[in-house]
Amino acid sequence: MKIGITGIRGRMAKALAIEIINNNLFDISGALVRSGYDEVGEDIGEFFGLEKTNSLITDNLEKLFDESDAVIDFSSPELTMQCAEMCAKKKKILISGTTGLTKEENEKLEKFAQECVIVHSNNMSIGANLLINLAEEASSLLREDYDTEILEMHHRNKTEAPSETALMLGQAVAKGKNLNFGEVSRKVRDGNIGPRELNEIGFAVLRGGDVVGDHTVIFAGIGERIELSHKATSKIIFVNGALRATIWAFKKDKGLYSMQDVMKIR
Repeated sequence: MKIGITGIRGRMAKALAIEIINNNLFDISGALVRSGYDEVGEDIGEFFGLEKTNSLITDNLEKLFDESDAVIDFSSPELTMQCAEMCAKKKKILISGTTGLTKEENEKLEKFAQECVIVHSNNMSIGANLLINLAEEASSLLREDYDTEILEMHHRNKTEAPSETALMLGQAVAKGKNLNFGEVSRKVRDGNIGPRELNEIGFAVLRGGDVVGDHTVIFAGIGERIELSHKATSKIIFVNGALRATIWAFKKDKGLYSMQDVMKIR
């Protein structure tokens, strides 16, 4: 199984490349870098201080797809859209963990996936996706008797808030209660805001240090509190999830899938 990687200079791409090189199930077929970088033409293994792989770093996206059975992408929305378009053209597989896609970009993913297999998730972690499922199930059982708050913490350099995973958790809670997420979510509290509204889903955001990602869904009732948590201590969990999705995708017909599909949660 030949796997290509985008954004080879990034931390996620590095972790992916090392795992693929050391895994007997996969062969690394190529890695993408922006045009103009000195790494173009360099052996991927040697780039990471490992044994030679005879697979090279390229700045040609079409070449990367031509030489790969599947491409794994943790990059930017702009590059992810280019990958999805190339995936449709080449009838290959795209596994993407890129966050921050707009509504229009997600709609484009659906269109491209009519011609190929695309697995996209804002969080590739197996544990985080299990938490999303548990949050929905708990919400459906507890209903409006329990107030819901979502707490998340990430490293100091994370730019968006709340995190995409926190929003996915909020959407799962709203779905469990048959609520419109946009109407019940409360992402900012400041000043004299009055008492908490019924069915409100609140968010609290923490940033600091090198925290990979902590998420807790709190169901606060009268006399008791239920907390469901997932704490990521290493980015390897996203690598493992992406590779699991890659194996799964080889057995699927064209279409747009998520990690919930990969895990057969829904």
